[in-house]
Amino acid sequence: MTCPAAPSGRVVIVPCGGKKADHPDQAGRLYIGSYHAATRRAAAALTDNGTTGAILILSAKYGLLTLDRVIEPYDLRAGQPGAVTAQIVRAQAGALGVLDADVTVLAGRAYVSIILEVWPQAADVLAGTRGIGQQLARLAAISCR
Repeated sequence: MTCPAAPSGRVVIVPCGGKKADHPDQAGRLYIGSYHAATRRAAAALTDNGTTGAILILSAKYGLLTLDRVIEPYDLRAGQPGAVTAQIVRAQAGALGVLDADVTVLAGRAYVSIILEVWPQAADVLAGTRGIGQQLARLAAISCR
């Protein structure tokens, strides 16, 4: 499925999550872990619930996903053999029409490194955090805006 560029040209990319539903579902509902939920809340705040930008999920298996794309559950993390590469993500970004978007990424290092290969100027909101606790605190602060 293709996704039109965000109204403002802004795209917020969040990571997939290790905890998933046990059946195929839309990407926006498949990932059920607390970290993914925290990134989604922050992404919603940054895009006014999708009205001023698009939210995409970076899946270790499938690459860039729109929230409504139906996928199968899987067990793979970024950086593992068989995981998505920056070259695949770049091709997907072209197909989605978001290569020139203003990108913000809300993710850990392995996912951010892929995004920065595609969008070197992407805003890495969690840069400088030390561990999950600081990341969750920063994400919560964004969500309260």
